[in-house]
Order: sequence, then structure tokens, then C-alpha cells
Amino acid sequence: MRNITLLLALVILNSTLIAQNSTCKCCTEKHSEFDFWVGTWEVTNPNGTKAGENTIEKIQDGCVLQENWTSAMAGFTGTSNNFYNYKTKQWEQIWIDNQGHTLHIKGNKVANQMILQTEEAINSEGKTVYHRITWTENEDGTVRQLWETIIDGKNVTVAFDGLYKPKS
Repeated sequence: MRNITLLLALVILNSTLIAQNSTCKCCTEKHSEFDFWVGTWEVTNPNGTKAGENTIEKIQDGCVLQENWTSAMAGFTGTSNNFYNYKTKQWEQIWIDNQGHTLHIKGNKVANQMILQTEEAINSEGKTVYHRITWTENEDGTVRQLWETIIDGKNVTVAFDGLYKPKS
């Protein structure tokens, strides 16, 4: 009887440890805010021409949204990792492409938009500059990505304006 009690106690302890280890650390509402961007997409410019293709998938047990971009311009690709940072309570994206360009943006979801931006920097003309990228979840299942460069808080230049349509 003592051996059965010990065996039962070990089974219960083991089951409890397995349950604790299988708890999803990134299965929260905050971690699902950017899920509207997950998918395989064909991306077009405002004039309807193809800008490229993009695949966004959740990896690392749902803790990271990984983007893999292939431009319609031959030879240009990029990857980003997007994640909710518990410490800063912000979303972050770290981008690097095959040309050596990098971008680190941070921000949060507001209504149906994920809005991330760089920290301010000083450009070669001594002016304050930052980049802001906004992803808008549209009712028809598409996503618009608008990348703006803002100089001195007022001069806005559109660097990229793409419409994501699910790839068939």
C-alpha cells in the first residue's frame, strides 16, 4: 500500500510539473494584438503594381511574429522579428535586410492599427527625424502598411504604402 501511495504521489507531482511547463507564456491578449498581420500576402503599391510578397508567421511558441519579405524588385529581401516586450509594455520590431539596413521600431496597437516608430535622431542637416510605420487592419481582410518619415515633427514623406491581400 505504501508503494502505491508513493507511486500515486509521483504521478500527481509529474502531472503538475508537465502542466506548469506547458503553460503558454505568450498566449495573452497583448500577444495576439498583431495577429491580423499573420498570413501569406501579395503586396501592391497604391497604383496597383506589385510591391512584393510577404509571409508572417508566429514562431517561438507564439512569442514572435516573424516576417519574411521578398520585394518585386529582384534581389531585395528582408526579415523582421516582432514581439510584445513585457518589460517596456510595447510592441517592438527589429528589421534587417539583405542590403544591411536595419530598423528598430516600438509602439502599441490603437483601435485597428499597430503603430510603431523609431526614436528621434538628428539627420545630416541637423533636423530631428523619425520613422513611423502603421499597419491598419481593414474590414475586408486586407492590411495596409504605411511607412512615413517625419522631419522636424511636420514634414512627412511616405517611404512605403502597401496593401496586403491574402495570397491565394
